[in-house]
Amino acid sequence: MKIIHLSDLHIGHKDCGERFHTIIRNIAVRMKPAGDYVVVITGDLADNANKPEQREKAARSIEELEDQGYRVLAIPGNHDYGTGTIGNIRNVRLFKERFYRDSDITFPKLDIIHGAAFIGLDSTAEELNWHDRILAQGELGREQLGRLEKIINDPAISKMMKVVYLHHHPFDFKIGRQLKDSRYLKKIIENRIDLLLFGHYHRSKQGALKVHHGTWGIPRCYNAGTATHKNGNYGFHRVIGLSGSDPAMDYDGEFQR
Repeated sequence: MKIIHLSDLHIGHKDCGERFHTIIRNIAVRMKPAGDYVVVITGDLADNANKPEQREKAARSIEELEDQGYRVLAIPGNHDYGTGTIGNIRNVRLFKERFYRDSDITFPKLDIIHGAAFIGLDSTAEELNWHDRILAQGELGREQLGRLEKIINDPAISKMMKVVYLHHHPFDFKIGRQLKDSRYLKKIIENRIDLLLFGHYHRSKQGALKVHHGTWGIPRCYNAGTATHKNGNYGFHRVIGLSGSDPAMDYDGEFQR
């Protein structure tokens, strides 16, 4: 099994939707059989969640991949709950209803696929309270972190390969960008998971994804940047093998070309 890691689609911004359709077509042609792949999208599916047509277009695009036979796992980013800087709590329910068909779902979202545990985190909803509505940093919150710890400590899960994915960057310690409760996340997953995936931070060296292998004792850590660059550049589309642990075998699928 392999993961195709995409992030920050920003569908609704200029031609990002068309760029994502190119990615979908190329994945469907090149990555066969579809059942061997899990597509993980780490947030910012739409560019502005206050515009329902953008959320709908993003959802239909993901359904195109699912119709081709690919398993798709997606979690929300700051743009999926608002404009990217100001959020609206009602968008949390709308996101869950459209992308999960279940408004009562809670995070972490756990999926067991081919014996691997995929654990999706919501790093945005905790910032939607009345006194803290700036969504650029990210926060997981005590309740979600508590549920994550229970999952990691589960004896059955402990024997599996574990993939944790979220939107906000857990390692960026610049002022205004650090995941607010990253130190608590570290305590839970340090030396205990196999792969950490995230996005949010678009600035990556052109032609290469940012990697943070070994951070917190995690063998492979990838920042996907953005799959559909707003500035017109090629995005990043990491293909990650799960049958081995050698990151040298992972590569950029270049699905826009």
